[in-house]
Amino acid sequence: MGSLLSSFGIECGGGKELEEERRLKANDRDFNLPYKYATNEIKTSKYNILTFLPLNLLEQLQRLANAYFLCLLCLQVIPAISSLSWFTTVVPLLLVLSMTAAKDATDDINRHKSDRQVNNRKVEVLVNGQLKSEKWRNVQVGDIIKLENNQFVTADLLLLSSSEPLNLVYIETAELDGETNLKVKQALTCTGDLGDNIQGLSAFRGEVRCEAPNNRLDKFTGNLEVGGQTYALDNDKILLRGCTLRNTQWCFGLVVFGGPDTKLMQNSGKNRFKRTSIDHLMNVLVLTIFGGLAFMCTILAIGKGIWESREGSAFAAFLPPQDENGPAFAAFLTFWSYVIILNTVVPISLYVSVEIIRLGNSYFIDWDRKMYHAASNTPAQARTTTLNEELGQIKYIFSDKTGTLTQNIMSFNKCSINGKSFGNVVDHKGYRLEITEKTPKVDFKWNDLADPKFSFHDHSLVEAVRQGSEEAQAFFRLLALCHTVMPEELSDGGLNYQAQSPDEGALVTAARCFGFVFRARTPESITVIEMGQERTYDLLAVLDFNNVRKRMSVIVRSPEGKLALYCKGADTIIYERLHSSCSKLMEVTTGHLNEYAGEGLRTLALAYKDLDEGYFESWIERHHEASTALDGREEKLDAVYEEIEKDLMLLGSSAVEDKLQDGVPQTIEQLAKADIKIWVLTGDKQETAENIGYSCNMLRDEMKEVFIIAGNSHEEVERELKSARTAMDRTSSDEPPMRKSGILGKKTDVVEDETVEGEYGMVINGHSLAYALQDGLQLEFLRAACMCQAVICCRVTPLQKAQVVELVKKHKKAVTLAIGDGANDVSMIKAAHIGVGISGQEGMQAVLSSDYSFAQFRYLQRLLLVHGRWSYLRMCKFLRYFFYKNFTFTFVHFWYGFFCGFSAQTVYDEWFITLYNLVYTALPVLGMALFDQDVDHRWSFQCPQLYTPGQLNLYFSKRAFLRCVLHSGYSSLILFFIPYAAMADTVRDDGKDIADYQSFALLAQTCLLVAVNMQLGLDTHYWTAVNQFFLWGSMSVYFAVTFTMYSNGMYLIFTSSFPFIGVARNSLNQPNVWLTILLTSILCVLPVLAYRFLYMQLRPTINDKVRHKVRQEKVPPEFKKAPRLFRPRMSTRRSGYAFSHSRGYGDLVTSGKFLGIRPLRSRPPLFSRSTSSSAASPVAEDSPQIFRTIEEDPIA
Repeated sequence: MGSLLSSFGIECGGGKELEEERRLKANDRDFNLPYKYATNEIKTSKYNILTFLPLNLLEQLQRLANAYFLCLLCLQVIPAISSLSWFTTVVPLLLVLSMTAAKDATDDINRHKSDRQVNNRKVEVLVNGQLKSEKWRNVQVGDIIKLENNQFVTADLLLLSSSEPLNLVYIETAELDGETNLKVKQALTCTGDLGDNIQGLSAFRGEVRCEAPNNRLDKFTGNLEVGGQTYALDNDKILLRGCTLRNTQWCFGLVVFGGPDTKLMQNSGKNRFKRTSIDHLMNVLVLTIFGGLAFMCTILAIGKGIWESREGSAFAAFLPPQDENGPAFAAFLTFWSYVIILNTVVPISLYVSVEIIRLGNSYFIDWDRKMYHAASNTPAQARTTTLNEELGQIKYIFSDKTGTLTQNIMSFNKCSINGKSFGNVVDHKGYRLEITEKTPKVDFKWNDLADPKFSFHDHSLVEAVRQGSEEAQAFFRLLALCHTVMPEELSDGGLNYQAQSPDEGALVTAARCFGFVFRARTPESITVIEMGQERTYDLLAVLDFNNVRKRMSVIVRSPEGKLALYCKGADTIIYERLHSSCSKLMEVTTGHLNEYAGEGLRTLALAYKDLDEGYFESWIERHHEASTALDGREEKLDAVYEEIEKDLMLLGSSAVEDKLQDGVPQTIEQLAKADIKIWVLTGDKQETAENIGYSCNMLRDEMKEVFIIAGNSHEEVERELKSARTAMDRTSSDEPPMRKSGILGKKTDVVEDETVEGEYGMVINGHSLAYALQDGLQLEFLRAACMCQAVICCRVTPLQKAQVVELVKKHKKAVTLAIGDGANDVSMIKAAHIGVGISGQEGMQAVLSSDYSFAQFRYLQRLLLVHGRWSYLRMCKFLRYFFYKNFTFTFVHFWYGFFCGFSAQTVYDEWFITLYNLVYTALPVLGMALFDQDVDHRWSFQCPQLYTPGQLNLYFSKRAFLRCVLHSGYSSLILFFIPYAAMADTVRDDGKDIADYQSFALLAQTCLLVAVNMQLGLDTHYWTAVNQFFLWGSMSVYFAVTFTMYSNGMYLIFTSSFPFIGVARNSLNQPNVWLTILLTSILCVLPVLAYRFLYMQLRPTINDKVRHKVRQEKVPPEFKKAPRLFRPRMSTRRSGYAFSHSRGYGDLVTSGKFLGIRPLRSRPPLFSRSTSSSAASPVAEDSPQIFRTIEEDPIA
């Protein structure tokens, strides 16, 4: 039985035991087989041919609406309670299930194809002393395989040997973390000696004991036992599946983890399923509708019991009772009959329509040429189709800085060497000149290896280097040696640097251009061409970066045998470790750092130390002991590093420039006008963070106050937060204003917004944020931060980014969006309601984890103010109208029950009931939900206040749903009683009777269809040819189908299925019938017109005001861009140098600050009305999309 279930893909039994430690032997399948390790075959598909139908149906029937309609179908096969034919439920249910199944099948077929393609790749495996080509799926744990250049890594491998010197390999990890820079791995010496000796590799019987399979990409712990010796294994000796071998002819590896156990597959688990607030509300409303349905059926069942007891005997002569169970049993059966009749109150087609609308709006984002970045050939991409309307409700944006707000393309700008600043251009009188494109650049033709793209303007620095200045040469020698850059020699003889961060690339490139060319490296040496002479330094130790050290050092031996330590890092960290003799130089360098900080440059301090041979020998022994320790290795290494990095001699400082992306200040200003609060979460130090705020126009001089939270203890942070909160609102109480919010028992404490007069900002540093995120201070921090218009969190870790987002999500009833471009932003992107990835210089990891992606931050305003707002507006209109038309359709049945003896007879023809949602009303509402616009995109930018109703859920809520119910109740009364009264005692022109049930049914359903289409016309603001075609086409289809189904031919062929013979031609040729249709439709829409007219006159919304102004404008507004009125902001605050928050071999990632600038006045008009008819449109493909606000031109 178990094998049978397994063949269907269904697991049985207790499941696989949890693996605590992995143990394997090389080239010994018999030893490894009892452990039952997973093979290298992967399976991402969900179904096979046998399991697709049952499993897919099981999944679909877990949805409430589908299960409900299946139960209805079961009820309909019971003759005693069924008054509708089976096809009225089967046809819609089959259509919905078939469409969903087709989509699921297509997706799974693609997964099967992908699995087959990967599993059938070929690799050379060492079997019985020979290399054999095997499929990936046949590779097993313990096998030794050979990889060649540019091949994908087959499984998680322990590197044994390679073709490169010192057993190095170079890998690209783009598929793992999105990073395209090359990383270095090195084999153990004991295995590296095997080389490509097949006999030696076949005889290798090393035993590996290591960690169990897990998803930690940056960590591996284990031991290798060979010949009685034990060697420690770490991540630098492991090649992970998904990587690509580069610049390496061949290498051999031992399979440690295969298939589903590899770290790549362990990380490919399901992401957190994100659902919109409308989805959550829909679940509540569907349950409410079920309650309403039960209530209506109960009323009708009670009516049936009363009618049977009082009136039923009078009909016994015409309809003899088939049993003697009495009125109570008849009422019971009637209850279930009306459950079937009134089933349309829960529309099954709603869910399919919602998915179609979301898919269509996602395509509009993908196709938007104004969000296409031509320089990088990157279009916008909606990576999910379920969150579009949530884009129209964003209240908080959490943004990374480097690469998101800035370009993350660094250029060496200035430096300070031995107390002298270089990089400025001065005239003959010594006055500084502004550097422009016309400023003469330094000519580097004397250096054949200089980067032709590098530009510098201060000729004095080149002269100092070429004239042999020891300090200047030592400065660039340090930049050429102290780094983790990998050189790549191009076919034309040029050099290309693979840098772990743009900062390092910029500094090494600067050293290259000034005559110190980093040429090659091995794990034990670095080759540099110094002023034309090649010199090779022995690389004795790399003192790597971690989050505590915030610096890196290298220890090298020069060709002359001189030992030296070179160090670079954050200035505050370096200053603490300088020799006392550097105090004067430190003062001068600090002044230069302050100058660079005022210009928004990213800075580093550089220092060195000459080492004694004897001391170094003793230190290197302690370093070896720490590096081979199995317990507390990182802590022991940090202590050893701290010991040697003392009494450093200051060389100077460097400054690189990272410019803001185009349109960032204007975009932030536009979003602020839409009442969206922006928080920047950056790894920069506090001083840098303030400059970021002013550069981006988040912090402004006109703000009443910018609070700096920098406490070093729980008590200090609490005191500063309370002081900030009371300064903004002196009436604020210590107890936060809380209320319970939630649905279906999931209640959470929500902190209500507190009103503040004026605008405030907040800057909080990393260690203070750590205290603020503790349980006792979370709400205090949240209250104070949410009262500010802009918040900047600096020196934050990736975990803290996610914690800040989770805090706001948990305690504020608001929709959050996180945007970033690097791997350290992934946790924040996944934590927010909506994640946006910027495809920039830091790989594609953020994009791969995001819901939406594009190339430039400025496109965010178009995503939210245009696509997001339209999607939300369309979805809300769709839901209101959908519920209206279905409730109206169903309530007519309810009223009719009181006039048919509660017999569960339908008002409409059964075919009309079947086709109402599927054909007659499906396309018109989809047309509105896909193409409707209240105003066009230009007015959406000009009036960003149009965005605020979405934040307040004004367009669709429980109150709006209640209005739909009341509106439907009124319309159903009109649609039933007006035709009922009009048809009573009515005769045709020729005197024949027309008042039969079938004629009344035809009239009622025609009135209903005309009325709901008229309501759709009132709800549509933007008419297109598609809308017109859908609306008039659906009406035409209705009449065509009606005349066809009510024809003599259909009756003669299918007598029992088409009983309405001749009704259409006998009724619809009477003038009084058409007059009734007209009267009914007018009475249905008249109150709507009156209500909207009065509401617009007495309490106009922002949408009403803008649409009124649009109507006054004969042509759409055009604007011209006003000149930017910004002046440089000089500051005495020093810029910082921030590293990434992950640790690895040379994983040095830097961040910093931008040019600090302030506007001359608060939020100046960014566009003014063009007086020229030829003025360009403000929405250009490659320019920021900024518009005036509505307040600048008041609307009457």
